[in-house]
Amino acid sequence: MAVGPQAPVSPAIRFGVPLVVAAGFLAIWWLAVVASETVIFPSPLQVAEGTLQLARDGTLWNHIGASLFRVGSGFLLAMVVGIPLGLLMGWKAIAHTALNPIVQVMRPISPIAWIPIAILWFGVGDVAPIFLIFLSAVFPTVVQTAAGVNTIEPQYLRAARNFGITRSRLFLHVVIPAVLPQIIVGMRVSLGISWLVVVAAEMVTLRSGLGYMIIDARNAGNRYDLVVAGMVIIGLTGLVLDLGMRRLEGLNAVRWRYVR
Repeated sequence: MAVGPQAPVSPAIRFGVPLVVAAGFLAIWWLAVVASETVIFPSPLQVAEGTLQLARDGTLWNHIGASLFRVGSGFLLAMVVGIPLGLLMGWKAIAHTALNPIVQVMRPISPIAWIPIAILWFGVGDVAPIFLIFLSAVFPTVVQTAAGVNTIEPQYLRAARNFGITRSRLFLHVVIPAVLPQIIVGMRVSLGISWLVVVAAEMVTLRSGLGYMIIDARNAGNRYDLVVAGMVIIGLTGLVLDLGMRRLEGLNAVRWRYVR
């Protein structure tokens, strides 16, 4: 059976269902804490109080800002390198032949494995996590962009060539617009991985950021309410970043390829 586009969802369902699911999750969480009579794992109310405490004294905003700066810097560098490189590999067979083996060897290596080398090269500071984020984001972007070029419908290219369009104009006005949806998918994947990596890097190499906030709360008196608060904030921030990235899919320059 063929699967078509999803039917439009009313705003009441779009926002109401996630709220109901979230409320159910909080209820299960609270019941689990009450039933277990634990004094270590915090309840939702304790986590909320811990979050407000961090927000009032400014600690929360400082850590969020530090993490966003590192993710933004590394992610931007990865896009500047990864998108052109992916376009080149998808458009030029010789570039794919030369570069694909290197990409495929480097891509499976966890960015976390690079932490000792990053510290050795760049020391303890912002540069090391930015380098790790760059590594985590650049390879998914390269692979997704190159794959997008290879999936362009041949009729688009034939139609453009029939009009006598030059190769450079074909690339700029047909190839790049056609591959934009795939590029955005790669960007979304890369951004999610970047957010995971920065938290792990901050736990090991830095004294600021959401990752450091979690480790510091654990070490400074077993403040598990702040540990869970940090986890929740990481998840919510990642959700906001992904929603922002998904907005790019609504641009007219992108949507045309979704229409058949």
